[in-house]
Amino acid sequence: MSKPTTRQPPLVPDALPVLGHAAQILRDPLGFLTSLPNYGDLVRIKIGRQQAYVVCHPDLLAEVLLDDRSFDKGGPLIEKAREFVGNGLAACPHREHRRQRRLVQPAFHRGRLPAYAAVMSKHADVMTSSWKNGQDIFPVEEMYRVTANVIAATLFGTRMTDAEVTEIRQAMGVLVANGFRQMLTPGPLAKLPTPANRKYAHAKRILFTTVRRIIERQRNARSDGSILAALLESRGEDDAFCETEIYDQVLSLLVAGIETTAYVLTWCCLLLAHHPQCQERLHVESRAVLGGRVATWEDLPRLKSADRVLTEALRLYPPGWLFTRTVTRDTRLSGYPVPAGSTIVFSQYILHHRSDLFVHPEDFDPDRWLSPSTPCRPRDGFFPFSGGARQCIGNNFAFTEATLVLATIADRWRLQDCESHRPIHPVARIVLVPPKRPLRVHRRPGPGVDNEPNNHEQPELRLES
Repeated sequence: MSKPTTRQPPLVPDALPVLGHAAQILRDPLGFLTSLPNYGDLVRIKIGRQQAYVVCHPDLLAEVLLDDRSFDKGGPLIEKAREFVGNGLAACPHREHRRQRRLVQPAFHRGRLPAYAAVMSKHADVMTSSWKNGQDIFPVEEMYRVTANVIAATLFGTRMTDAEVTEIRQAMGVLVANGFRQMLTPGPLAKLPTPANRKYAHAKRILFTTVRRIIERQRNARSDGSILAALLESRGEDDAFCETEIYDQVLSLLVAGIETTAYVLTWCCLLLAHHPQCQERLHVESRAVLGGRVATWEDLPRLKSADRVLTEALRLYPPGWLFTRTVTRDTRLSGYPVPAGSTIVFSQYILHHRSDLFVHPEDFDPDRWLSPSTPCRPRDGFFPFSGGARQCIGNNFAFTEATLVLATIADRWRLQDCESHRPIHPVARIVLVPPKRPLRVHRRPGPGVDNEPNNHEQPELRLES
């Protein structure tokens, strides 16, 4: 029997004294990450004096995702995220995860999705009916507004004020922009009272204050079908959420439900405007299904093209593009020893852009998802919502919302990229941020598209019995 190896995974070259690879990561994080598979399936990088193991192969990723006890939520990215999303389901350690997920799961039961979808359709209708022919819009702003309104209605059973949407968006913009840089900054430097650090701390306070104000306002006047109501329903049970835990769950759901879905929809709009033929195919399908009306829950099975566009956007530009885990016991990966306390890094962006997994990985090609050979599971290399026990609990909610909004846009409007000569580049922060780029909207002729905004009352949410 061969003796287990004690050698280390290859160290990525060109690490600098003191800084390690931090300068390369800050300068071009996506380019740096996509180069790592060239050095091995499991490689080491250095950030300052610390080292991390980067998973570059789907088989190793499957090991990490399926063993969340040995590879627990932790590491610099998760620790930084906990500063502004709390210790809710998205960031809590393994010892708390099963209980939290069991208590949150009823709020995302599939039986609730039709009622949530009615709210999504309503806000998609309002947004797409408010645009004017020939108007220039910034999709990142429009999508942020519609996802914020959907989350407010489904999470709290209310509507956020424009001021609250602005407060949350501005605070999250600072936290997302500076959080990634802070993750790479040594601890003592991150606490210095520099202008950037003070701005970061102020943004955290604004976010906490705004979210707490919304929770308190709706505590006694909440809809019976809101997600918050479902979380509060279990308060009389022995293992129910305490007040702090409810706040952490709401904060996590609010941030994830607005930020990530808004960015996915923004990428879809930018990519479709940049690829007119793909946009026309999506319009033909959406018009055949919708005929000018808003997309609804019942339409989802027939919106196959919208599904493929969204899936391809998630492959190219997954909002959650980088994650860290902490190793809780001495273990092995790819035959190498990985000691307890080590940091594991894995990235959707690395695997989604591997040419041995996806043909022409840099191309926007929704039709690649027509092929049964295209990887579609974490162990194959596709995991936009993570995987295993820590898979995003709101993935069906988010995909339903994005499909309804995207199909409604495609049916009613043609998106023109006024700067088509300029390539589209993502900005790597804690999430993958699309550029603030204008698109011109042109009204599609046909029934239903000239209607005024539908200002009917918000559909009432009711719990499934």
